[in-house]
Amino acid sequence: MNIEQALERHQDRLMAIPGVIGVGIGEAGGRPALVVMVKQMTPELKAHLPQKLEDHPVVFEQSGEIFAFSA
Repeated sequence: MNIEQALERHQDRLMAIPGVIGVGIGEAGGRPALVVMVKQMTPELKAHLPQKLEDHPVVFEQSGEIFAFSA
């Protein structure tokens, strides 16, 4: 399964985890990775997040609160 398919297959489940505010595709160690953005990384949240999905690494970014911007 390619990374785009893996993201599509798992994004709803990942976004349902409290504290997760976004998912996407990035890079880890020179290869494609699933990126999970969290408001604040806590030990409890980290325990609920996978390290790998569909043979793709999962990386985490603590991004803080994200707000929509309108002009």
